[in-house]
Amino acid sequence: MRHRKRGRILGRSPSHRKAMLRNLASSLFLTERDAEDEDNEPKVKGRVVTTLQKAKEVRPLVEKCITIARRSLVAEEAARQYATDAERSSEAWITWRKSDEWRQWNAAIAPVVAARRRAIRLLGNKQAVRILFDDVVHRFADRPGGYTRILKLAYPRLGDAGDRAILEFVGVHDRVAKRSPAPTFDEEPEETSEDFTAEKSATEVSDTEESPAEATSAANDASEPSTDDDGSPAEEESSRDEN
Repeated sequence: MRHRKRGRILGRSPSHRKAMLRNLASSLFLTERDAEDEDNEPKVKGRVVTTLQKAKEVRPLVEKCITIARRSLVAEEAARQYATDAERSSEAWITWRKSDEWRQWNAAIAPVVAARRRAIRLLGNKQAVRILFDDVVHRFADRPGGYTRILKLAYPRLGDAGDRAILEFVGVHDRVAKRSPAPTFDEEPEETSEDFTAEKSATEVSDTEESPAEATSAANDASEPSTDDDGSPAEEESSRDEN
């Protein structure tokens, strides 16, 4: 029984499994880096392809790191009013470093530093944490959870036929469902009861009336005497009986 047991073993020891998930989560954040001149430039930013089981295991770790960075945005915004734009080690920066504004900035920025250190403990990659706090987290400032999605691929992995899946950030590669337009038909004018009655009466009148040609042929047939097959007039039957 799996009472109070969560997660997948994935055929690895605990230390190996933890390192694998940390590397996979860091790889997802590192796809957002500017890698135009690098040899291993990611094909699609904000997306990694892995097995379905690994994607389901690493997703909570990725979303936990984003939540930690998102909660530090309030402290970062509060510390911005005490910050300076002077270059480090310049005279203006040294003056600001010795002023009371630096102490106020230091107190306000402390939660952000603690959040970065916590993310480094989870991911183990400073560059990934830097990308998380500088770029990725600002997309989800107004989103309370659900920062990633998993899409199962149709074709399995070659070799072991493992189920593959895409793990990616939401809001970048969103799919918009498009519906085909409904067919339109030309509407014919509906016939009213009055039009139907008038059409029916006109049809009945035309059927009862004879045409002039038919009337003339009927009159000619009545006026001509009947003849036998040899052309002589046929004898009319009389009601008189010969004696």
